[in-house]
Amino acid sequence: MSTETIEKPLPKLTTEDYVSARLLEALVEAYLAIRFLSEGLVRNAAGKAFQAWRAFLAALLRLELNNLLKVAKTEEERRWLMDKAVPRVPTTRMVALSQMLEEVGYVGLYFTTSAALDLHDYQYNGPDPDMALSKFRNREEAAKAAMELIKELTRRIEEVKTRVKWGSDLEEALSELKRVLG
Repeated sequence: MSTETIEKPLPKLTTEDYVSARLLEALVEAYLAIRFLSEGLVRNAAGKAFQAWRAFLAALLRLELNNLLKVAKTEEERRWLMDKAVPRVPTTRMVALSQMLEEVGYVGLYFTTSAALDLHDYQYNGPDPDMALSKFRNREEAAKAAMELIKELTRRIEEVKTRVKWGSDLEEALSELKRVLG
């Protein structure tokens, strides 16, 4: 899988290519997470799995922007969605954004986002037997969680692929990810 494609600048947020670019980013990050796991780099893999989920959320936020603007409660929230949430997906607001996406039909997204955030904490804090700084007591628990997040990401990308500009680069990345997942 070529990782060069995600090194390019993102297309403008107003184009449909933006969603495709973020989905490709998600697939490549997920692939790298699996590669890191195979090399025993669990904290790095946790970070990559988190980044993959975050890129996927960015794609969904852009894909569903019109619907999200309808469920936003205030004009300020609408502006924030367009100017900050969609292009950046702030880590501190991922739970709220996932809940908004659930309101427009993405059932279960909140729980998966919570798991991704647990992996994000693990990336920075490592294993924690007391579970004060990380939800994972050891590397094995974190590695299993990273793999489950990647499987869920793959499943969800398959669900939206008919709604986006799906090119050969995305198909190749998805096929390669599914191959390494077994």
